[in-house]
Amino acid sequence: MKPHRLARALRFIVFAIVAALALSFLIMRLWNWLMPPVFGFRLITFWQALGLLVLSKLLFGGFRGGPWAGMRWRRRMMERWQQMTPEEREKFRAAMQGRCGSVAPPPPETKP
Repeated sequence: MKPHRLARALRFIVFAIVAALALSFLIMRLWNWLMPPVFGFRLITFWQALGLLVLSKLLFGGFRGGPWAGMRWRRRMMERWQQMTPEEREKFRAAMQGRCGSVAPPPPETKP
C-alpha cells in the first residue's frame, strides 16, 4: 500500500471514530433531554446511545445515499461512455484492463 493511501485510510478511520463518538454523545444528550420528561423513559448511558446508533444504522441503512445511490454513478458512467469516440473507448478499456485485469473477452479478430 502506498504511503499516501495509508495516511488517507488512517485519517478516514480517525474521522469515523470521532464522528461515531460525537453522534453517540448527541444521541445520549437528546434522549436524556427529551424522552424521560415526555414519555417517562429511563436515562441512557453513552454506550447505550452508541448501541442505538449502530442499531439504527443496521435497521435503516443510514449514513449513505440510500439503495439507489449506486444507480447515479452507473447512469453518469453510461452517459460518459455514450459521449466517447471509439478510440477513447478502446483507450479506456485498455487502461481498465491494466488496472483490473481482463474483464471481458477480447472481440474476435476478423481475417481479411
